[in-house]
Amino acid sequence: MATKEKREVPGTYLFDSTMAKKGYGLNKMCYSFNNQESRDEFNADPDAYCDKFNLTDAQKAAIKEKDIIAMLREGGSIYYLAKYAGLLKLNMQDIGALQTGMSVDEFKDMLVKNGRGDV
Repeated sequence: MATKEKREVPGTYLFDSTMAKKGYGLNKMCYSFNNQESRDEFNADPDAYCDKFNLTDAQKAAIKEKDIIAMLREGGSIYYLAKYAGLLKLNMQDIGALQTGMSVDEFKDMLVKNGRGDV
């Protein structure tokens, strides 16, 4: 049953319609990284590439600081941010570790302990 009540889940950033609107440009830019030409254009001039997608100052700062958690707070969807994280040579386990405040090895151990398979 749908509700208008906002849920708070400690340590997470719910991606709802408000966040989708807030992060539209950021997510659109990250989606563009599916294309090598776009990745090359971003790497050549990140500021100009961010401007091309009308990122907010906070989103630009998060990109410049390579701060995935700040991008989540600024409306980034983890599915699109994964494309940007790839440019940083980060994988989903690296991002999970960032989100939980664990080291990557601690995060991997937690996944295995909780039956998430061999990582």
